[in-house]
Amino acid sequence: MNSLDWAVLIGYFGVMVVIGVWSHKRVDNVSDFFTAGGKMPWWLSGISHHMSGYSAVMFTGYAGIAYTYGVTSFVTWSFPIALGIAIGSKLFAPRINRLRSKLHVASPLEYLKNRYNLPTQQALAWSGMLLKIVDVGAKWAAIATLLSVFTGLSLNQGILITGAITAVYCTIGGLWADALTELGQFVIQLLAGVAMFVAVVMKLNDKGLGIVSAWDEPALAGHEKPLVGNYGTVFLLAFLFIKLFEYNGGMLNQAQRYMATGSAREAERSARLSAVLWLVWPLVLFFPMWMSPLLVTSQKPDGSDSYALMTEQLLPHGLLGLVIVGFFSHTMAMCSSDANAIAAVFTRDCAPVVWRRARAWNERSGLIAARVTTVVFLGLSMAAATQVNSPAFKDIITVVIKWVAGLMGPMAIPMMLGLLRPFRRSGPTAALVSWALGLLAFWLVNYPISWQIDGGVPLQYQVSIPLAVSLVLYILIGHLKPEDTPERIALIERINGGDDATAAAIPAPAGAVEDAVPAKD
Repeated sequence: MNSLDWAVLIGYFGVMVVIGVWSHKRVDNVSDFFTAGGKMPWWLSGISHHMSGYSAVMFTGYAGIAYTYGVTSFVTWSFPIALGIAIGSKLFAPRINRLRSKLHVASPLEYLKNRYNLPTQQALAWSGMLLKIVDVGAKWAAIATLLSVFTGLSLNQGILITGAITAVYCTIGGLWADALTELGQFVIQLLAGVAMFVAVVMKLNDKGLGIVSAWDEPALAGHEKPLVGNYGTVFLLAFLFIKLFEYNGGMLNQAQRYMATGSAREAERSARLSAVLWLVWPLVLFFPMWMSPLLVTSQKPDGSDSYALMTEQLLPHGLLGLVIVGFFSHTMAMCSSDANAIAAVFTRDCAPVVWRRARAWNERSGLIAARVTTVVFLGLSMAAATQVNSPAFKDIITVVIKWVAGLMGPMAIPMMLGLLRPFRRSGPTAALVSWALGLLAFWLVNYPISWQIDGGVPLQYQVSIPLAVSLVLYILIGHLKPEDTPERIALIERINGGDDATAAAIPAPAGAVEDAVPAKD
């Protein structure tokens, strides 16, 4: 990097802070901070939903998969995400929007107290927050790894810089700041991605290769196969189910984008836009990664440095700075949205249970608590980032795929399936048992059982077995021990667009946001 690249990077950080300060003026209460008051346009929500699913892991971990295996990086990652969101646009997006517009809640988990009971809500809230600390920690480590390649900064210095900048704009501006910065980040990503795509095509032309003929090169032998190695059919199906739950709200931050739109119909349109972007745009981003074995030699066994090396070699200064900004934009978009979601869960769902004074917070106190919680969460995730590559977590892609994908299912199934009429019989017993035994299954297949098998349990089973255990138990216990009380049925009916007359059967959730904007379905 030279002075021009640094100018681009510093300018980007400055713009993010300015957006945060401007957004601060639009935040008057916790509803504004967590759900934008239900006033976010569907197209902005869709772009924000799309961007909040990216991070620099794509340019490290998934770049390594693309370098080693080829197109399976798209087939087993962005394609199932696109398909999962498309399904969720009908199945989940409208229902999650009604959590705000009809139940007047500001946290995606706030409805669980009435859908199940308080212990279920607390179990899912606390475990979800702990998982998010690890997940976001991996994202900080990924961007710090890329930053070290370009600048020579240490891992901890990179984590501190990116985390501090993100803390400024998302803490003062809330979800509005997240969405508006993600819009800007999408534009930057568009420019940077196209620049890299063009640079790679030009380099291939210099070698006498075209976009199609390059696949015949020996270095890319087998890279056109959609499913290879650990990324086979079982992994693809498991990942589809996982991403169906995760990217439609199971990991909380995407749920906020649906809640922020004005109506259930707009939430559905938002999800459709995100699904289209996930299907089309990653092809532009992945193509340079697929071609990387022809252009660079990775210095790391997993190929995670291949994209950074290629960027350094192919792009002139200025454009190099733009691509580095693109790396930051991915990670900061995801991490800031996660921080906002976790702040919502803690201040709305957890703090009032464990701290008596939190039950008496007014709008000003709740807003201050939300901002403090955001900073604390970012600090804890940055601390976790320093432990990536340790014996406990191993490398970045292991954290993202094994830990996050493997643990997400048991936590998301009670929340997501609890929205749907066919699962109305599944009550707190089904939710807690499926959650607990799903987590136990994750531990068993990843540690005691894996230690007994030469080479360990295959990756596809590490991520699919916990999900399968939770799903089967949630459905089975619901049939064997139905807990569909009139109050729970009334709640589900409202979420599914039922008559508002059922409202009388539903007790108001503790600390519900009184000034939430009603939506028209």
